[in-house]
Formats: sequence, C-alpha cells, structure tokens
Amino acid sequence: MDYENKLVLAPMVRVGTLPFRLLSAEYGADITYGEEIIDHKFLKCERRVNDFLGTTDFVEKGTGDVVFRTCPEERNRIVFQMGTSDSVRALAAAELVSKDVAAIDINMGCPKSFSISGGMGAALLSKPELVHDILTTLRRNLDGAVTCKIRLLNSSQNTVEFARRIEMSGVSALAVHGRRIKDRPRDPAMWCEIADVVSALSIPVIANGDVFDYEHFERIKSVTGATSVMVARGALWNASIFHAEGKLPWEDIKREYVRKCILWDNDVKSTKQTLKEMIMHYSCLEFEEGKAVTKSKTIADLANFYGEDGYYQLVTKSRWR
Repeated sequence: MDYENKLVLAPMVRVGTLPFRLLSAEYGADITYGEEIIDHKFLKCERRVNDFLGTTDFVEKGTGDVVFRTCPEERNRIVFQMGTSDSVRALAAAELVSKDVAAIDINMGCPKSFSISGGMGAALLSKPELVHDILTTLRRNLDGAVTCKIRLLNSSQNTVEFARRIEMSGVSALAVHGRRIKDRPRDPAMWCEIADVVSALSIPVIANGDVFDYEHFERIKSVTGATSVMVARGALWNASIFHAEGKLPWEDIKREYVRKCILWDNDVKSTKQTLKEMIMHYSCLEFEEGKAVTKSKTIADLANFYGEDGYYQLVTKSRWR
C-alpha cells in the first residue's frame, strides 16, 4: 500500500460498507476504510465466496449475518479496521481477512463508551505497552500493511511521544484525527497538533478532521505537512467530495448509492442509516424523504421511493438466472 498523496475514506460505523466504499472510489478516493469491526464478533465469522454477487463474505456463524463484504475490485485499496484490546485476538481476526484486503488498521480513536469500556478505541491511548504489543504482533505475523488511527492526547507533546512509540512498532502509516477524546464534531480540528506529529515521524501520516470540500484536501496538507488526507463527514454528506472537478448534485449521489446497495445486496439497516445521515445534513427526517426512508423495510422499498424500480428488477432477475 502506497500512502503518499492519497485521498482516504475514513472508517464510519454502518456507513463504510461495500457500496459506499465503491461509490467513494468511483469519485476519486484512493484508499477506503471499512467500518470498525470488533475482533470478538469477527472471530465468530467464516469466510464464504459469494458466487451470485462476486464477493467474499465474512458471515457470522449461527445468524448468517454478513459482517464484512468485499470484492476483487477494491482488493488493492480496502483497509479492514478492527476494534481490539488483545494482541492474540487481533492476530487471529486479522489472519481471517488479511489475504482479502490491502491493510489491517487498529482503531485507537473511537471515544464511544462501548469501545472505551471494552478497553478498545480511545482507551488504548493510555496503554502504550499494549498498543506496542498489538501492533508488533500483527507486523511480525502478517504479510500486508498494518496501520492505526488515533486521536490527539491531552497535550501535543504526549501525542508526539505516543506516535513515536507507534512508529517503533513498524506500522506502515498513522492516521491522526485532530480532536481529543472529549471533543465533539462541532469543536474545530486542531490541524497544528497534527503538524507536530508529522514533523516528529518518518512514516506517512494521514491527517483527518474538518475536510468538507475538495479544496480542503490541499489546505490541510499544507498546514500539517501530512502525506495524505482522510475524510469522514464530508464524504458521508456527499461522496463526490473526492471529485477534483467539484461535487455532483446531492440527489444524484443518493440515487447512485441506492443503486450500488441494490447491486451488492447491502443490508437494509446500514443502507437506511447511511441515507438518514445524508438527509439530516441537508434536510430533516420529519419531511417526506426522511419518513419514507424510515418506513422502508427492504431494499425494494428504497428502490421504489428513489425511482430505481427498473434497476432493482433488472438486477434481481439477472442474479437468479
């Protein structure tokens, strides 16, 4: 994996599924992260080749739920992000999927109580020895790239020291979200503190935070000195943020997303969640569109509302020939 001068789709829960990753790549994303998957859950999965879709699925035993789905088209750019607090579990989970992805990333920045209470996500920011153990274990036993994504610590100096420990583990790159654990999305990202990390390390640093237009990619690189830039909300609101010629109309993006969800048989819950997030930025869930998405029970319902009935029928018929 080459991390120089890349535009990166950030990991987003229920959003970073195959259709949204492919949509982002279509508009110019060079690297796409999947949603964070907890090692405990992934270890309950088995790998299955889905001949109907042309995908590789990791399916939870017992429930039959698809926990992670990928395809050959994204093999060289997809990053599997994992939530973990144990090096042995992390390696076991990574070994299940490492041949199907370009890199394994460890989440060290999620501030949600579920992650922190389980010793995962941002909880790892206070456990440098455990972080080193997890990352070195993966690096020694996997052939592909290993990376991690962190948040800022309580001081720039502490962030730099922590980042240096990470670099010593042999990771290929480090993504830095320019906010601290207590910060919320409305708080401005501190690009200057990302710059401190960049100047202290020799490995590629991916800057993340407050990127909402294509012009922001160059601006954050200029301020931080980072080699690449990662975007989350900006891509969620309009995946064509990666498009150098400018964003495409919001309505077109939603319909193309629905088409990709039809094509790749995406889970209706994650499809609805993504559409709701898109809608809430520009409108309100209490308006007609929001209510229609909320009431939808199947992908067919969504296809009907967005005027993609014909495409839905075409895809489903061809799939069972």
